[in-house]
Amino acid sequence: MFRTRLLVAATALATALAWLAVPGNASAAPAADTRHVQKVGTGSYQVTGTGSGLPASLDTEIRRDAEPDAGLTAATGPSGAHRSLAPLRRAPGTAKGAAGPVHTNPRLLRSFDGLNHRDQRTANNGNQFSLEPPDQALCVGNGYVVEAVNDAFRVYNPDGSGRTGVVDLNTFYGYPPAINRTTGVFGPEITDPTCLYDPTTRHFFLVVLTLEATAEGDLTGANHLDIAVTPDPAGTWDIYRLDVTDDGSNGSPVHPNCPCIGDYPHIGVDAHGFYITTNEYSFFGTEYNSAQIYAFSKRALARGDADVLVTQLDTTAADQGRNGFTIWPAQSPSTRDYDEARHGTAYFLSSNAAEEATGTQEYVSTSIVTWSLTNTRSLDTARPDVQLQNTRVGVRRYSLPPLSDQKPGPVPLAECLNDDPCATVLLGEPDPAKPEVESPLDSNDTRMQQVTYVNGKLYGALDTAVTVGGATKAGIGWYIVRPRIQHETLRADLVAQGQLGLAGNNLIYPAIGINAAGDGVMSFTLVGTGYHPSAAYSAFDGRTGAGAIYLAKAGVGPQDGFSGYKAFGNPPRPRWGDYGATAVDGATIWVAAEYVAQSCTLMEYEAAPFGSCGGTRTALANWATRISQIKP
Repeated sequence: MFRTRLLVAATALATALAWLAVPGNASAAPAADTRHVQKVGTGSYQVTGTGSGLPASLDTEIRRDAEPDAGLTAATGPSGAHRSLAPLRRAPGTAKGAAGPVHTNPRLLRSFDGLNHRDQRTANNGNQFSLEPPDQALCVGNGYVVEAVNDAFRVYNPDGSGRTGVVDLNTFYGYPPAINRTTGVFGPEITDPTCLYDPTTRHFFLVVLTLEATAEGDLTGANHLDIAVTPDPAGTWDIYRLDVTDDGSNGSPVHPNCPCIGDYPHIGVDAHGFYITTNEYSFFGTEYNSAQIYAFSKRALARGDADVLVTQLDTTAADQGRNGFTIWPAQSPSTRDYDEARHGTAYFLSSNAAEEATGTQEYVSTSIVTWSLTNTRSLDTARPDVQLQNTRVGVRRYSLPPLSDQKPGPVPLAECLNDDPCATVLLGEPDPAKPEVESPLDSNDTRMQQVTYVNGKLYGALDTAVTVGGATKAGIGWYIVRPRIQHETLRADLVAQGQLGLAGNNLIYPAIGINAAGDGVMSFTLVGTGYHPSAAYSAFDGRTGAGAIYLAKAGVGPQDGFSGYKAFGNPPRPRWGDYGATAVDGATIWVAAEYVAQSCTLMEYEAAPFGSCGGTRTALANWATRISQIKP
């Protein structure tokens, strides 16, 4: 139906087919803590109306306590949802080499626009904030395609037609609006949506992090993971609430530096369990504790039990004295791919270059970490008893990527801020920080991204600096690892690895999807001197890794959002990501990535209704998402 375009200039870097596991380095995590979690109600897919999206006062247009998601201060330390200790400096890259053969030739079956910033800002009668980035969630099954972003979601038919309109996440989870534009009352802040479809229970799981706030918008420090579960995403969902403050509230354990925030939650499943992992930072401080792993019986959640057990595992000092960071749980495309050895085993991958893990600002590593959770069958009993292990796997050097430059183009928000009459409409005064210029994009740090387990192998990727075309750019490091437990000790073999880059451009926020046959694709955003932010993907062979790069949809203009400009935070933090997503549906792979679907001039931007450019964006942001179905 849609034609793909091969980017023949693509350079795949440094494929290695070597066993690089570090022997004798497996270690066990601290003991688990088990407690009860109650179902708190239900949510339903009901549209509450669409607002105008016209810019309001900045006090109610941008949630100022939401940094760094709102991009209001420099990324010098953690202070809000999706935290990172990564500094603004970027380490150099050293990747070199050539790709091996890839045995897939992916075919784009269909591709359509998903949610964009205007969709989310105008949801719930416009009682929403302007938010960056979208934080892409995607899950597919039972004839449904479900997409969620900050802070809305939509259910699609496989042909791209919507079941109904856009639903805001505050209403869906039973909370007051993010901001009531009539009364000025704030509701809780929801962030970091993530979802999956479980082939065993045939249920969808949608998880968000919720930060409680006062009516005036001040965060209280209370925060929890809200878990929604259903077989019919267009119908009613059961909702569970898990406290993650870890200061003793609501049965949570007492950890140092808390109350804490359960940041950057991500989810996975094996034959028995449903898993959520978070990065635990001090809520009001700058300290990082470690990654937390939460293990549930997925059948108890799917049954809608009123009371379920959760087992929490703390990974402080678990990686040879280092703290776990962004431990991403694996998903599998089919029930036959689960590991039933050791009474059920779930797998995870993480990286260990970040300051959160090392305690230093080098942001370089030559290993990743494989984790196993055994005896997961016990999660279905009244006495869960799971055991966590990890082992390092030696890999090619990876490091913090540079910011991603953009192809020049019209940036009417920046131009408006540089024009005093226009800026006064937005800010109430001329921009004191002008001149504003087209910004680069945040290329993420070195944290692991989406993980898949199929045919006994783990697949994962992360953002890294790469040297390509004689320059250091943002690229992707990808890994295929074969875990095994030998004499009750976790081992892991590196089957293949590589780094993918494109001369003059950047590849950011990867997500790998692999079907049961071992064929797949890797989705990401392509942006640079040759491309506006575009939804792209590469062929990905389950044996040898990444190959040629293709466009799902080319971007048509630069990112032109508030987080990239000094008027909204000096220095600015130009947000993108924070993650992409893939979902396997039979033999095909669905992918979702952020891109820019519109472009307009300052004259069009200033025309009524102000800032909408004919209903294609809002005054403060222009991100969009693209959903595609691909046959590897």
